[in-house]
This record gives sequence, C-alpha cells and structure tokens, in this order.
Amino acid sequence: MAEYLSPGVYVEEYDSGATPMQGVSTSTAGFVGLAERGPVIGQPQLVTSFADYKRMYGGYLSQAAYGSNRFLPYAVEQFFANGGARAYIMRAVPGDAKAGSRTTGVLKLTAANPGAWAEDLRVVVTPASKAKTQVLAVNGADLTLKNADGFNPGDVVELFDGKTAAHATVKSVLEKVVTLDAPCTLDVADTKVGTAKYIKTCEITLTARLGETVETFENLSLKPDALNNVCVKTAKSDLICVEVTAAKAPAAPAPKEKDKDGKEIPAPAPKAASIVPYELCGGSGSELVLTLQGGSNGSVLTVTPDAFLGKDDGPGKRTGLQAFQENGNVSIMAIPGVTAPEVQASLIAFCENKKSCFAILDVPMELKKTNDVANFRDMYDSTYAAMYHPWLEMYDAGSKRSAYFPPSGAMAGIYARTDIERGVHKAPANEVVRGCTGLSCAYNEGEQDILNPIGVNLIRSFTGRGIRVWGARTISSNGLWKYLNVRRLFIYVEESIKANTNWVVFEPNSTTLWNRVTRTIETFLATCWRDGALAGSTPSEAFFVECGPTTMTQDDIDNGRLICQIGIAPVKPAEFVIFRITQKTASE
Repeated sequence: MAEYLSPGVYVEEYDSGATPMQGVSTSTAGFVGLAERGPVIGQPQLVTSFADYKRMYGGYLSQAAYGSNRFLPYAVEQFFANGGARAYIMRAVPGDAKAGSRTTGVLKLTAANPGAWAEDLRVVVTPASKAKTQVLAVNGADLTLKNADGFNPGDVVELFDGKTAAHATVKSVLEKVVTLDAPCTLDVADTKVGTAKYIKTCEITLTARLGETVETFENLSLKPDALNNVCVKTAKSDLICVEVTAAKAPAAPAPKEKDKDGKEIPAPAPKAASIVPYELCGGSGSELVLTLQGGSNGSVLTVTPDAFLGKDDGPGKRTGLQAFQENGNVSIMAIPGVTAPEVQASLIAFCENKKSCFAILDVPMELKKTNDVANFRDMYDSTYAAMYHPWLEMYDAGSKRSAYFPPSGAMAGIYARTDIERGVHKAPANEVVRGCTGLSCAYNEGEQDILNPIGVNLIRSFTGRGIRVWGARTISSNGLWKYLNVRRLFIYVEESIKANTNWVVFEPNSTTLWNRVTRTIETFLATCWRDGALAGSTPSEAFFVECGPTTMTQDDIDNGRLICQIGIAPVKPAEFVIFRITQKTASE
C-alpha cells in the first residue's frame, strides 16, 4: 500500500487484471549431423540462411568421403528452401577426429575444431605496434615521452636512435614518463619535429584465413597479464585456438674445440635471447605464413550412434543431441538421414522428456515394400514424432547431378512454413515440396491405405499438382494423438502458458491471483480460437479454464501450489473428405 505523508495530489498506476500473453515460436528447427567444420562442444549455433550455415560449418559433403552420413548440409538447405527461417545446428564428429595444429616458437596454433578442413587454413603472423612516439628526454631508465598513450607495464618496446635499434621492457608508466627495466644506452632523445628517432611497442598481428572467411587480430601481446594478450583476444575465433608456451631454455654450451696445436678455440659469444614477440614466434622478415597439420575427419564412413547422441558432461560441455538440453528455442528436431534405431529411439525419448520438441524421422531409402516400411515403423510408439517416406530426388549442388535425400530437412521447412503462414494448428500436409523433382519410389493409393493408418506419412506425386506431403500422423497408437498438428498445438499452448505466467510465482495465493490467472489464460485461448486453432462455435465450446477451490485443496494452498485446470478442443484435419452424391429425378 502506498504511503501518503504530505497533503497533495497523487497519481498511481494499477494493474488492470489480465496480463497479455504472446505465443511462443514453433518454427525453429534443430539439426544434428556431420559437417565439414564447426563447433562440436557447447551450445548449438543459430543459422538464418544456408549461406550462414556454409560460413560456419562448411559446404556440401561428398558421398565418397562421407557415405550415408553426408546429409546435414543438404537438409539445412532444404529447410530454408521450403520456408524455414531459423535453425540451430549441432555438429557431430567421430571419436577419432583430430584438430590440426602447428607450433612456431612460443606460439601454438590449433584449429578451433576437428577436421581435415584445417589443412586449408592459413595463419599469417606479422610484427605490429599499437603505439609509437617521440622521446623528449632520457634519464637512465626513465624516458619522458611526447605521448605515453598506448604504453603499458609489461610492453616490449623498440628504441631507435636513427641508426641502431634496441629492445627493452616497460616497468611502469606515470603520466608521460615511462620506466624501462634497464637504463637506456641509446641517444634516442630528440625534441625536433620530424626526427627519425622513436620509441614504439612491439606486438604481433595474427590473421587467419579460410576461403572467404578472414579473421584479423591486431596488436597482440604474448604477456599473460596484458590487456591485449593473444590468447584472450583470439578466444572467440571460429578458426583457431592460440596458446603461448614457455620459451625453451638455451642449449648447454658445446665442448670447447682445440686447434691443431692443442689450444682451445674461444667459443663465440652466446646470442642474447630475444624478447621481441615476433621473433619469439619464430618470425623473421616481414611476415610468417603458417599452415596447420594433422587435422582429420576420423572414421566418418563408419561413425557410431554415439557421435550423434553425444555426451552430457554438464553445462557448456555437452555434445551431439545432448547439447539441445540447454536450448529452449527449438521445437522441431531431426537427425537427417540417420535411421539407426538407437539414434531415432534416443531422439524420440529426448523430445518426450523435453516436452517442447517434435521429432521428424526418416525411413531407410532402401525400404520400398509396404511390409518392410511397416516393420520399421513398428519399432516406435510416440506422440512426439512423425515419420516420412520416400526419399526426395533433388539437385546435388556438390556433385552437380541429381541425387536422393532424406525428407526430414524439407519437412522441417514445411512445418515452419505452415506455422508461419497458417499457424501450428494447420497440419503440414497437402503442401508442395519445393525443389523436389522426383521420389525414390512411387506409392499408390492402395499402398497408402496400408501405411497411413499406422503413421507413415507418404510423399506422393500428383499429376498437375506436383509432389506433395500426403499425411499428417504421429507414430502413436493412441487415437487421441494420431494427428501431429494436435500434438504440436498442445506443445504451443503449454509452452506459451509456461513462458508467460512466471509472474505468478511468489504472488499471494488468493482469490485475486486465481481470477487474474484465469483471465490471462482465457484471453490467450480466446485468441487461439479466433485464429481457428480450436474447435467450437463459441469460446465456451472451445476451451475452459478453472482455477480456485475446485482445483485446489487447502493442503495445496498451504504448500504453495497453485493448480489451474485447462481444457482445449483442438481442430482435427479434414483427412477424409466425403461427398455423398445421390441421383435427383426430374419430379423432385
């Protein structure tokens, strides 16, 4: 309650009651599969176009190199071609894949992720300087500079007197006075304009190039505590990981040689160890060009299911399918072309446990007979998955010829397209498959009569109408959940309510709160009904919301539980369109 302490006029805002709710997105897809390159640990990465995918994960994969595990880039391409707009990608790799690397001086460069792609990576190291200025006065190790901006403790600096260069390390900086780690022996002081004498910092610039992707990191220091430390500045690179190793100790002096008279030959004076970052990296001349070696894709032709399923090593360290545990945006999941029962069963279980995702499954391309397809389908029973067949004939931009591809990528795009254009309540069926020129096999109506009731959604070619999706069923034996749009509608409603009612937590569990919650949810469901997502001629026929003494006991209230009971009447697709025609006689 507001406090009124002084006489006057007060203006107050108050809550009108119902809190507006916004539906969650249902058109974001998640894909797991092999790729040329890209992150393999942590969060799945968002891509918003196929060009975006290629920049991060590389291009098409050849059948010769990857076999039946090559379909991820094609599925992503088909997703965007069929209307998808947002996809999260998680790259899977075989256990024996290796990242390329190269050590030069104290610098160790490693490819950001495993794969033979590192062989094409070029890293160029060049000397650089973030600060250069004139020395006005020298007093032992103290140098008064014209401008000390950019000079920091720990910096390696070069002193030049017009003829000779020397190097030192900055010990401290106070206003315009820089103190070195040793007295300056060169005559670098000069107050004249345009003098050739100077002091400058010594750093390196590192440029990584892979095709059209170029990353440049300027003015890097090898000092561990420097603000411009090379490891810190390159930490977000998509191409390389950088480490700085300790400089090797100088070799032990060689035994003294003797001349023909038996007298010892004086050994040459040992060369002073360099402190210049570029030289510590093994550089000489104007630039150091490096290639990485040892990168390997691993056994991609015989990759095991573990590579796709991944490991749960905790937040930020998950791989494969497990990495999507940390992602709350994806609502459509697929592992394109991977039909191993262990992988598909795990994908289904993942979606069932998460309760916010729906799985799209492929049938092995070689299965064509209805009995074989039916036997494959019989392995699963879930309301959170749908199965599609046959495979799609499309142009393979990688091999420059037509090839067959699993339908899951295109179907994910059709899901997204239907959701965006019509809504999640519209079944993603009777939709044209864009870019498809043929099918791996053609099913007739009689064969569909066998496969459709058991939940195998066929893709068929119709004369004059193109190639269309001709099924909208889940792989569930439960008749209440046989239509996939019903399940996805419930996911949409449940996730929307969950996302928009966090304000309820810790509010007083009283009649006032119950009424506010009821009005909030009723307003949202009324919008769904007006959009055609719910059946019924009136809102009362389409849904009900109950929250209060009828849904909670006193024990529930005492223990902080607010229970709201919601019922909705989903619309079902017109799967069987029946026109009853009778003969009209002239006398009628």
